Amino acid sequence: MKNQIEIRQAALEDLQEITSLFRDTIIHVNSKDYSEQQIKVWASGADDIKKWEDRINKFYFIIAEIENSVVGFAYLKNGNYFDGLFVHKDYQRLGIASKLMRIIESQVMMNGFEIIKSDVSITALPFFDNKYYNVIKKQKKSFKGLVFENYIVEKEF
Repeated sequence: MKNQIEIRQAALEDLQEITSLFRDTIIHVNSKDYSEQQIKVWASGADDIKKWEDRINKFYFIIAEIENSVVGFAYLKNGNYFDGLFVHKDYQRLGIASKLMRIIESQVMMNGFEIIKSDVSITALPFFDNKYYNVIKKQKKSFKGLVFENYIVEKEF
């Protein structure tokens, strides 16, 4: 099949593609739900290279590739905290996020947990809702002096 989605463990060599995808997805996809100032501040998180290196080295961090290009990534923190899920702006609605989520959820179960938790953006909430995640609460989080609205969600296995 053409354009087959390959999943593999992230490596430090993927850092540039990961941070570019993170920034571009926020700018182009999340901009419909957040202010211009919020988008600018959120996207600037791509510049914290040390934090991204730590995520790749310390978390269960996987990437999705199509024809050797990174088109999505997801990572798991502390065994059952789904800390990040991003899909390239040009590859939305192709099943990439669903595939990454299934692998992350499998990892949570293999880690011996019965619940997976996440903080999800307004933009991502419908996707998580469609995958049987329940909203625990709506929250306001402060990041670099701005307040962001998002949701704490969880799913039981």
